[in-house]
Amino acid sequence: MRDHFCHVEAGQAITLVLGGTGKTGSRVVTRLRELGRPVRVGSRSVDPPFDWADRSTWGPALTDAAAVYVTYYPDLATPGAPEAVGAFADLAVRSGARRLVMLSGRGEPEAEAAEKLLQASGADWTILRAAWFSQNFSENYLLEPVQAGEVVLPAGDVPEPFVDADDIADVAAATLTRDGHSGQIYDLTGPRLLTMADAVAEIGAAAGRTISFVPVLAGDYAAALAADGVPGEVVELMLYLFTTVLDGRNSRLGDGVQQVLGRPARDFSDYARDTATTGIWAQKGAV
Repeated sequence: MRDHFCHVEAGQAITLVLGGTGKTGSRVVTRLRELGRPVRVGSRSVDPPFDWADRSTWGPALTDAAAVYVTYYPDLATPGAPEAVGAFADLAVRSGARRLVMLSGRGEPEAEAAEKLLQASGADWTILRAAWFSQNFSENYLLEPVQAGEVVLPAGDVPEPFVDADDIADVAAATLTRDGHSGQIYDLTGPRLLTMADAVAEIGAAAGRTISFVPVLAGDYAAALAADGVPGEVVELMLYLFTTVLDGRNSRLGDGVQQVLGRPARDFSDYARDTATTGIWAQKGAV
């Protein structure tokens, strides 16, 4: 597929958006295009392609790029992620892309290791440490359970300050295009702490239907995923996220959205209300 986001003249400075077809990346692309900024989508499905697992694709994707939105696939917690981010950052700086805005995670040692390697590259860096995405319930692996009416997860009463992907994209676009953010680490969260059960209840209320939340033991959850044919490395990653990242270390609010945008972060209830109006959470098979 041709990269239709990047019809720019040779030598014109470009912003490369890694993961440009993903939850935050696609939104960042939209915002930059609205600002009239030349954008190149970093994805395996465009031309030139970008693939974290194929370093030969990195250089062509960086051609004429002055700034990069850095997201790592599949997750910064996967083996080798910090080293890959560090190597990419070094290449980006050598290629002339000095402004690097990296999407990171809160309370994750692997993510912080990747941050340090990116910072050591000599780039004008900005780190966005984001909480659990609200959109995981509508654009990711939790969509089908919500549609089915039962969300089963190894998560108890630990609250999380869910952040809206639109807020992340607004912050990313601002830090990519405005001065004054170099060397800053922004803690991006929503304005309120909710447990998984709280979040599911709000989604059910917004959708006008009953959606139950069922907490399970981590081992039972892993066994169920394996029985469904989920690859072992994905099962390990999911367990890490639920048993480590959601162990209470992130049960606090951050003010990064307010710092960068000068407005409060979007509340989960606003996300639930607006998403419910699309009909995506309607019960599967319902007429």
